[in-house]
Amino acid sequence: MLHTSDAVLFEKRGDSLVIVFNRPERRSPLSEAVVDELLSALQVVAPSGDCSRIIFSGRDGVFASGADLNEIDTLSSTTAEEFARKGQGLMDCIANCPVETIAAIDGYCFGGALDLAISCRRRIASPRSRFCHPGVGLGIITGWGGTQRLPRLVGEARALEMLLTARTVGAEEALEIGLVDQVVDEPLKMLLD
Repeated sequence: MLHTSDAVLFEKRGDSLVIVFNRPERRSPLSEAVVDELLSALQVVAPSGDCSRIIFSGRDGVFASGADLNEIDTLSSTTAEEFARKGQGLMDCIANCPVETIAAIDGYCFGGALDLAISCRRRIASPRSRFCHPGVGLGIITGWGGTQRLPRLVGEARALEMLLTARTVGAEEALEIGLVDQVVDEPLKMLLD
């Protein structure tokens, strides 16, 4: 059994491992501890053959947000590069996972969480889901591979617009532009039924 913390819950449901981001009151940031936890879990579960798919989900109207901004404020140039590489490693691990990876998005999916979602093979969103890369408004840009993966999904022009304006995209537009594969009322429930 995987370790479950306050920030991330791991639950085996049939042949699926469900990973739930569990800090909606803080928009479930992908802190360094969360990134470490996810990397450890994927390195154990993916090659074990214990599940055929990994589903990432959130709760209470929040999928997740990006890096913890309080942690970002404390980074030096050296530690910032280390954190970026760790985040890139997580996204590459998800993208290259030997089992199917799915983001079941119900609510806000911002910053690094969007990078995580687009690293998955499939993305299923609820109608209330919102997608954004807010970095430009904060004077930062994603360092976790989103600048490469987003254009492959939605095209260069749309990706540049999202990255350079921090415009929020709703679920229906996300479906229209290819950011998500499907819009359903309850993505996690639909996947587990």
